[in-house]
Amino acid sequence: MKIKRTSGEVAFDALNMGLLLLFCLAVAIPLMNVIAGSLSSNEAIIHSEVTLWPVGFNLHNYEFVIRNAVFWKSFWVTIQIVLIGTAINMILTILTAYPLSKGWLGGRKIILLFIIFTMIFQAPMVPMYILVKSLGLLNSIWSLIIPGALSAFNMMLCITFMRSLPEELFEAARVDGMSEYRIVWRIVAPLSMPINVTLILFYAVGHWNNYLGPLLYITDRNLQPLQLYLYKLISQFDMDSAGGQSVLELSTPITPQGLQMATIVIATIPIIIIYPFLQKHFIKGALLGSVKE
Repeated sequence: MKIKRTSGEVAFDALNMGLLLLFCLAVAIPLMNVIAGSLSSNEAIIHSEVTLWPVGFNLHNYEFVIRNAVFWKSFWVTIQIVLIGTAINMILTILTAYPLSKGWLGGRKIILLFIIFTMIFQAPMVPMYILVKSLGLLNSIWSLIIPGALSAFNMMLCITFMRSLPEELFEAARVDGMSEYRIVWRIVAPLSMPINVTLILFYAVGHWNNYLGPLLYITDRNLQPLQLYLYKLISQFDMDSAGGQSVLELSTPITPQGLQMATIVIATIPIIIIYPFLQKHFIKGALLGSVKE
């Protein structure tokens, strides 16, 4: 049966579609300009001839980035941070969210109050730096993992989702002799897969895009992650970051701007590739984890 729509509903949908289209263009146009610039010739970039399509198509910028050992070293550091950090994030989030989702936990409301307090009032930059330094974590990937090992916002989403799981499952498991830890990993974790995938994406993207942490805690060039590498390359065009060569000495005609654009594109590709495979679970988990029954 076809539902008849009023003129107001049609106009509202048309307005929404128009606004969403404008937002998509606002995001897509800068990205297309960066991609076009990374594929354009040296002369076209210098004379600002590049808009949304490559001018003088070539792959010199990508060839240089692919051969740059400094870039791949930073890339590998970021991969380590993402994998180790996300694993620690998820373990702590699940282990913390499960008991806090149960009404039988003593002092549960007080604990949740403290957690919400940290969401509103975050630690200032200077005390956080002093704490990281006193723990001996400077110039270590752990300085980028441990301070943010548990996100209060993500944990609240996980708590809300776990409250929707039927308590009868847990009672039957306890009758069968399962411990609470086995219940968490054998029952809660598999049933919470939609919200888990959502939180994995949140944590992984957060680690991948983390810029302020490396800027404060990492001074060793061998430990700089990808975002710090991009900062030095874009803001300063650090020759060491560019591979230890002056652009004027290169045999291939490239510019600092073209090299920067190519590096940005390559650094963005992993997230773009991974997201479509997680999109279905991400949307489902975000909706289920945001509704309280």
